Amino acid sequence: MTLDVIGFGALNLDRLFQVNQIACKDEEGHIESLHESCGGSAANTIIGLARLGLDTGFLGKIASDREGEKLLDNLKKENVDTDGIIQSSMGRSGTVHGYVDRKGERALYVDPGVNDEISIQEINQEYTWNTKLIHLTSFVGESIRAQEALLEIIPDQITVSLDPGMLYASKGLKSLEKILQRTNILLINQGELDLLLPLKEGQYVKINTILNYGVEILVIKQGRKGCLVTDGAKTYLLDAYDVDCRDTTGAGDAFNSGFIYGFLDGKSIEESAMLGNFVASCCVKELGATTGLPSKTILGSWR
Repeated sequence: MTLDVIGFGALNLDRLFQVNQIACKDEEGHIESLHESCGGSAANTIIGLARLGLDTGFLGKIASDREGEKLLDNLKKENVDTDGIIQSSMGRSGTVHGYVDRKGERALYVDPGVNDEISIQEINQEYTWNTKLIHLTSFVGESIRAQEALLEIIPDQITVSLDPGMLYASKGLKSLEKILQRTNILLINQGELDLLLPLKEGQYVKINTILNYGVEILVIKQGRKGCLVTDGAKTYLLDAYDVDCRDTTGAGDAFNSGFIYGFLDGKSIEESAMLGNFVASCCVKELGATTGLPSKTILGSWR
């Protein structure tokens, strides 16, 4: 079976606490409600793509606990192929505690569990050869080495997309060289780009630095301001959709779903970015990373 997209990243059970405010040092806030959902950046994007009708799969690791079973069942329910999931008899599955205020802003605390124990030897390598695109997201610990090793052996015709998140961006450019040199599409937000490349020369130099690594398409997600997308020859600045925002959790992952869907459908980088903005706008209207992700039918109204 040939898949359209395989995700490779952390699998986490998200516990989202709706709070009156994000408390800072020596401050207090109170919890108004609790919403539990299945997450992980790559998993959110893959679920978004599955809802849009693509054939999707996942590489990741869970433990034999309640959280792991819930994560596995959720992927199956979303029609994501789970043959690439590694299940450990020891340890604990990953969890994230998120605190979301009344404006939709958030703070996250990650407990990675067995997510950080993936080795290349555990991965069914043939599984990864039967896909058009592999989408990578970050791990807290050393599972990045398994990603690097996998990128060295997959066929050249497989497209690689990367959303580094703050975890990988904070490692610095040198630490990401191996992955960037095999990345075709880099999906990064402005804060992450500034962290990865703290250059005084400005945005133009940052863009060219990334493209010089061999990245073919660079997308810079800018939240409420929309996004910038470039392939080196053409650059577009696209506004975000104006919607009532309830929760920004998973908005970047949702954007990735729309963009990757457009890319695989043969759309231009501009149209793909517009699709990304639309899917993200659907996401932020609901609480949780995947609740608001649209179906292919709803996508028909994106313009």
